[in-house]
Amino acid sequence: MSIRVVLADDQPLVRTALQMVMAEAPDLEVVGEAGNGAEAVELTTALEPDVVVMDIRMPGTDGIEATRQITAGPSKAQIVVLTTFDDDDCVYAALRAGASGFLVKDMGLDDILAAVRVVAAGDGLIAPSVTRRLIKEFAGRPSSAAPTPPRRTISGITAREREVLGLVGQGLSNQELAEHMVISVHTAKTYVTRLLAKLDARDRVQLVIIAYEAGLVSP
Repeated sequence: MSIRVVLADDQPLVRTALQMVMAEAPDLEVVGEAGNGAEAVELTTALEPDVVVMDIRMPGTDGIEATRQITAGPSKAQIVVLTTFDDDDCVYAALRAGASGFLVKDMGLDDILAAVRVVAAGDGLIAPSVTRRLIKEFAGRPSSAAPTPPRRTISGITAREREVLGLVGQGLSNQELAEHMVISVHTAKTYVTRLLAKLDARDRVQLVIIAYEAGLVSP
């Protein structure tokens, strides 16, 4: 089954380049293109894609607000924020809005496609140029762009799940979780899935934030 993608960018050349490279990938299908945030929200509602590749700086409704509207609604689409701007404020705003990935446009097209696949699978992804320091600082930093989301309680998870959450907060993949805890990859994935459900988290990025907020990972 193909991963259904909506491309949202105010530059037609960027959308065309992404559409062309995705057309050659057997597991990716571009189902819609938007030139601004409002169009992205409309297309996401109408087409129910798996992933939205979202530019930040667009006329009218920008990518941050569009991401916020999409993630606040019933859509299950994951958002990959794609921008030329990799400054801290953009990262904070994108994560607070509910983005699952943050990539910069100077990354290779293959890396961008890989990111779409990773996010579609339920994992969060941050561009290599955006260090984990941003996630650490994000957990305790107020945002003027959007209300601070309520901190989730982790009292309802088991001691073993707390251990997993702390390791996810350190950035470990399912494979690394399995190796560290001496369990199978399938079991590691099951733990992560349970945490997503119990903590009402959209993806792994939110689990990282929750781990820092809960003090399970030291800044």
